[in-house]
Amino acid sequence: MIKLKKLIFAMILAGILPLNIHAQTAELDKTAPDFQLVDSYGNTHKLSDFAGKYVVLEWINFDCPFVIKHYKSENMQKLQQELTDKGVVWLSICSSNEGKQGYFKPEEINTRIADNKAKMTAYLIDTDGKVGKMYGAKVTPHIYIIDKNGILVYQGAIDNIKSTDIEDVPKANNYIREVLDALFAGKPLQTKTTTPYGCSVKY
Repeated sequence: MIKLKKLIFAMILAGILPLNIHAQTAELDKTAPDFQLVDSYGNTHKLSDFAGKYVVLEWINFDCPFVIKHYKSENMQKLQQELTDKGVVWLSICSSNEGKQGYFKPEEINTRIADNKAKMTAYLIDTDGKVGKMYGAKVTPHIYIIDKNGILVYQGAIDNIKSTDIEDVPKANNYIREVLDALFAGKPLQTKTTTPYGCSVKY
């Protein structure tokens, strides 16, 4: 058994047996599994590149009415700007498969980012859905927050009002702001998980 383990390890180091970076499954209060994705500009990002920083993962689909609500109201952009100005990394991830709603070529993605004046750190493309499934992303927007120690500390909805009505945005309790405010202040989190709402992820 020991010899077999050594052989497998040697094969991984030699590149004969690839190490699957997407092998883990995300669990609350545990280390967020690492992943690697290419952004809309062709740059590669690994979650582990942002070690020591707070990270927000936002599952996105620009054609989803629930996503449109938060971008048309500029709620999402204001949050992105506010938090990235404080050093938070904001990764928007699209797990829509090719031919499904929300899938766009990089040029179209960048046009939409510009038109929406979005302020995410990067828009990551997950066409095969591996990262979405690893994190259990069910809807857009589905939010995950990772603390400076790499621990997944929140997963769920963006806020507590399930609707596509822009007028509901200012009335809602925004969980992203609530969680990050507590993290910045070193206070215990009152909310760690909620039921996400939105359009189903188009795997």
